[in-house]
Amino acid sequence: MIYLTSNSRIFIATQPADFRCSIDGLAAVCQQRLSSNPRSGSIFVFINRNKTMIRALTYEHNGFWLMTKRLSKGKFHGWPRHHGVMQPMAAAQLRQLLSGEPYLLMLRTA
Repeated sequence: MIYLTSNSRIFIATQPADFRCSIDGLAAVCQQRLSSNPRSGSIFVFINRNKTMIRALTYEHNGFWLMTKRLSKGKFHGWPRHHGVMQPMAAAQLRQLLSGEPYLLMLRTA
């Protein structure tokens, strides 16, 4: 189980990811495009091109977690753009995003 606390290190990728790739592909995106270690314990959040699905990747103890949220209607709104390839996010903001209120997403500044 993934526990989100105020100390969770969460990063949101500002560019859409190819969701045809799974854990290994998103881990490669973390290393190559985001210059981050996917096994660091941070949670990396991605969106697809259509903005209808998000995925979160994290490594815990002995393996990866890959979580997916697909909207049955509508799109995620307010996804950050033009602020680099990755932005930090607070756990409360990720909870809000996962609860289906993405249009209220406000990123904290680094």
